[in-house]
Amino acid sequence: MKKYIFLLLFFSTLSYSQEIALLKYSGGGDWYANPTSLHNLIKYANQTINTNIKSKPATVEPGSTEIFSYPFVHMTGHGNVVFSDAEIINLRNYLLSGGFLHADDNYGMDEYIRREIKRIFPNNDLVEVPANHPIFQKPNLFSSGLPKIHEHDGKRPQAFGIFVDNRLVLLYTFECDLGDGWEDEEVHNDPKDVREKALKMGANILNYIFNN
Repeated sequence: MKKYIFLLLFFSTLSYSQEIALLKYSGGGDWYANPTSLHNLIKYANQTINTNIKSKPATVEPGSTEIFSYPFVHMTGHGNVVFSDAEIINLRNYLLSGGFLHADDNYGMDEYIRREIKRIFPNNDLVEVPANHPIFQKPNLFSSGLPKIHEHDGKRPQAFGIFVDNRLVLLYTFECDLGDGWEDEEVHNDPKDVREKALKMGANILNYIFNN
């Protein structure tokens, strides 16, 4: 089964047109927040780092076998996140078989996503990703690590990760809000340089997934 899952992920990334997905989860959190963000990130990545990702992201549920078709799954929201036991097993299998989950706190998700990550990987610590990790190095250099996009509580932005056999399989971005920076300009009226910084960091994440 694991070999099959790995091959499915492998061939999906080698196909002519790649596809990424947004995670539709339960618990009451607004998984659908930032509706324009992934589309804009895809457009930027296709233009700047030579990806070939379908312009419209898919929507996938954590317990679905369809999740194994997507090398990158993004989730966001402001509130509660709850995975069933079956979804926990499915997500763990997905991540151990080559998949990648990016959880981006849109302010208010922190305590809930940390709890669920611990359920997915009870024996792996969620650790801060160092600034010298490849995800911050190319194609755009972020010498200090994760950039600050929105203030929230005024704390420093932090990128946390789950590593399995030295591979980053899950990225949790906190006090940063990359997804807001990816949204259409008129949504948050962020300055151009702030949006560009967010998109460059997003491109780095996709580059890491497709080239490591």
